[in-house]
Amino acid sequence: MRIAAAQINPVVGDLQGNADKILRAYQEAAENGVQLAVFPEMSISGYPPEDLLFKKHFLKDCRETSRKLAEKCTGPAIIFGSPICDKGGCFNSLLLASDGEIQTIYNKMQLPNYGVFDERRYFSRGKIPLCFDVAGLRVGLSICEDIWETEQVELYKSLFPGMDIFVNISASPFHKGKIEERKQIISNCSETLGVPLIYCNLVGGQDELVFDGRSIITDSSGNIIAKAKYFEEDIIYADVQKQNGKTDIIACQEKAPQPRNVVEEVYEALVLGTKDYVRKNGFDKVIIGISGGIDSALAAAIAVKALGSENVFGITMPSKFNKSETITDAELLAANLGISFKTIPISETLSAFHNALSMIPGWDDSGTAYENLQARIRGTILMSLSNQFGYMVLTTGNKSETAVGYSTLYGDTAGGFAVIKDVTKTMVYRLSNYINEIFGEMIPESTITRPPSAELREEQLDVDSLPDYDLLDAIIKGYVEQDKSADQLRSEGCKTEDVNRLLRMVDFNEYKRRQSPPGIKITPKAFGRDRRLPITNKYRSQVRE
Repeated sequence: MRIAAAQINPVVGDLQGNADKILRAYQEAAENGVQLAVFPEMSISGYPPEDLLFKKHFLKDCRETSRKLAEKCTGPAIIFGSPICDKGGCFNSLLLASDGEIQTIYNKMQLPNYGVFDERRYFSRGKIPLCFDVAGLRVGLSICEDIWETEQVELYKSLFPGMDIFVNISASPFHKGKIEERKQIISNCSETLGVPLIYCNLVGGQDELVFDGRSIITDSSGNIIAKAKYFEEDIIYADVQKQNGKTDIIACQEKAPQPRNVVEEVYEALVLGTKDYVRKNGFDKVIIGISGGIDSALAAAIAVKALGSENVFGITMPSKFNKSETITDAELLAANLGISFKTIPISETLSAFHNALSMIPGWDDSGTAYENLQARIRGTILMSLSNQFGYMVLTTGNKSETAVGYSTLYGDTAGGFAVIKDVTKTMVYRLSNYINEIFGEMIPESTITRPPSAELREEQLDVDSLPDYDLLDAIIKGYVEQDKSADQLRSEGCKTEDVNRLLRMVDFNEYKRRQSPPGIKITPKAFGRDRRLPITNKYRSQVRE
């Protein structure tokens, strides 16, 4: 039997569009002689459909779309995912169809309810493992989290000793380094069951999540013998044969090339996440404020790769505090990227605002309020151009700054999508160097080597307000991503004053993060749906004296 694993990029809620995409890939697989075509988890609805699942008409439409798709699949058998509602509840389901009809439905048994997952909010838990005959072979059926639970895998082993192949359809979101854990889980499952495993994963961006694809086929010993492309649609094939009671892979295509390192992996995730967020929300072009600093340079370079230079519009908005070097770097970056670029000075606008505000006793130009006014003027300009021309505004704040509130509400946080929201400052530098290494000097070298500054007052540097970024990012990783306490961070060598100060800043600025645009998740724990803390919150983790 020849099997295909077809990773596709659906759009949440575009039921007919998703079904059409499945059908096209199904027909391509059929032309290549398969007897079974496998598609990802929730490929009809897109994943995650979130509270759409509370709409009865949505669930009805999913089922009807699934039925109509099955009617068109009169060749090889097909496996795909959809939410299915019946008297027992709403389920995350796998549908197996052949001869134009849905033959069986398996309901996901292990419902993840951590990190970005809320499946117990929406789904009832399936209770019955399932193995089904396809083209003379016994095929075990499972969905995503089912293979991450050892007890579930052992249950299949005990219930279906005559199983020939195991299929897992998945919507496993990306974060850096996750692929290694995923490969180990898949290999262990295949080895435990002693059969080949077909793992088909979703691909594409959905709001803050990116799905990386990288579908996998193993032999009966758990060795990974085929792997699909990363961050793009793909179909991989394997020929399965049963001899002397033993089923195994007898032929398989070569593994698709994979990222060379974690920086390339993150870069591709950011590109796909940006492309899909902009396109799937109906925008053609984006506008971005380019300051001459490294954050906006990186965001612009990613946008160009995602959307094409003709669809990226750069604006630089210098004030009296911007140095000629950064203004020049902004112009050079735009030229290197080949994007449309305009300059709108804000000094006169700043003076007009300052004069108006000076009518209020106590207003002056010596503090943070005056600095933030500059950011808010720039935000207003970008949003006004967005409204006028229909461009989406991309914001440029990184995770390090977002963590400690080194950003301005309604200023540099104003926009539709935050490209590098989950990218720490140290990773910003690594990504910028990677881009220049691969594509030539797109980001001016002086932008990378110059000490970072918001340039909101004379001779301002980030280190005036923040510690060294290596230290800041280490504390953010420990406190935000790993949930370590202040005492744990102190025991790992961080100074008490640094820990107490930075944790206080992280905790205090939750209200800012809650009002910021969504951005691409690339770490194990991002701000947003990954980490939902109350804004009104007096609990503090501080080093105990």
